[in-house]
Amino acid sequence: MSNVRVRFAPSPTGFFHIGSARTALFNWLYARHTGGTFILRIEDTDRQRNTDEALRVLLEGMRWLGLNWDEGPEVGGVCGPYFQSERSAIYQRYLQRLLDSGRAYEKDGAIWFRLEGERYTAYDDFKKQEVEKVRNRPVVIEDAVRGRVERTEEQDFVIFRQNGEPVFHFVNVVDDIEMGITHVIRGEDHLSNTSKHVELFEAFGAPLPVFAHIPLILKESGPGKMSKRDKGALIEEYEQRHFLPEAVRNYLCLLGWNPKDDQEKMTIDSIIESFDFPGINKGNARFDERKLSSLNTAYLRELPLESFCWLARPILNQAGIVAEDSNEDYLQKVLALCQPKARSLETLAEFVAYFFSDTYEVDAKAEKKIHRDANWQESLQQVIAVMHAVEPFSAETIGASLEKAAAEAGIQPFAWFPLIRFAVSGQSGGPDLMPLLETLGKECVLSRLHGLAKC
Repeated sequence: MSNVRVRFAPSPTGFFHIGSARTALFNWLYARHTGGTFILRIEDTDRQRNTDEALRVLLEGMRWLGLNWDEGPEVGGVCGPYFQSERSAIYQRYLQRLLDSGRAYEKDGAIWFRLEGERYTAYDDFKKQEVEKVRNRPVVIEDAVRGRVERTEEQDFVIFRQNGEPVFHFVNVVDDIEMGITHVIRGEDHLSNTSKHVELFEAFGAPLPVFAHIPLILKESGPGKMSKRDKGALIEEYEQRHFLPEAVRNYLCLLGWNPKDDQEKMTIDSIIESFDFPGINKGNARFDERKLSSLNTAYLRELPLESFCWLARPILNQAGIVAEDSNEDYLQKVLALCQPKARSLETLAEFVAYFFSDTYEVDAKAEKKIHRDANWQESLQQVIAVMHAVEPFSAETIGASLEKAAAEAGIQPFAWFPLIRFAVSGQSGGPDLMPLLETLGKECVLSRLHGLAKC
């Protein structure tokens, strides 16, 4: 194992935002790529917002995405505790170091961090006098993604509030020092904080980690980064909509990282092998749910049939499409037929409904298109005659019988296909037609053909 130690340090607020998930993923990928350690650290000092339920949402979202942590809650580790609310004694010890060295002072009930520089020679009593806003030396950050960045802290800043609670900048740096973090991988919006953090690292005499600020995720349309209110922003939404976690994880990798060969659908092992800082983009990434859905469809269609059936069964049960005691052989036959054309598990119930009931939703556009043909009733009677005569009722014999009858009528057999499909399913598309007819069975097919003829 390498000495690389990275961390994901979220605040459990009840939501697992897609930007936070992407940050966690990039840290996890870098740890796995380097053989390092991935640490989950919980910033739970906001007692009003941080609840057990919020923590559960976060941990379940991480596990759903397959982002297992090496140290942290429910796992433990040598650098615990991993909740900031349990680390007060550590923070007090580090604060005392700053007070003893003169790098911290009290003013207006708060504790301030004192920036170094000649500008302080004119001020003897920092507890009583205001400090002027004077430009300090630039802080140079050699960012692994952004390149060389210079930031300047122009005035002292608060590290402990009046209520005695430590500020984010302080605890963030202390925890990174205590946990031996070697690489800080986080969103670009934190770049403006980094000069403060560098000042604190240096005040404690601690080595700087490598900073890597990854691009923001922009909302699907319009300016600005995605917020929790934007469509598609929460990981739990995808879990509830039955997206495959592998597909969501794959898509998150592409939000700000490029594997150089422009490949999009990749196994997690190949992503881990390829992932490194040079592949991370500087430009912001725009969220595209259509692209995510397309990846999800590709993953869904490549699932082993057994896995597809295992995922589909409870969804169809819950939708009332399939009963608990339904014929398992028939269900598997339907799912095997539908998997190559299924778009998502979220829409699977409506996609397969007509296989299990005579009550199903009819595509109004498809119906209108059928009725535009003045000869549709005549064509339907020709099809009914063919279906009555088919024996055995298999995909092969159905296809051959339709082809023969169409030739005798002087038309191509596919001219009848939209009419047949609509008659038996109410749809304009779906699984391959001949196997579909075989699966429904002769009795059902004839019943539905005769039913349309009566309309």
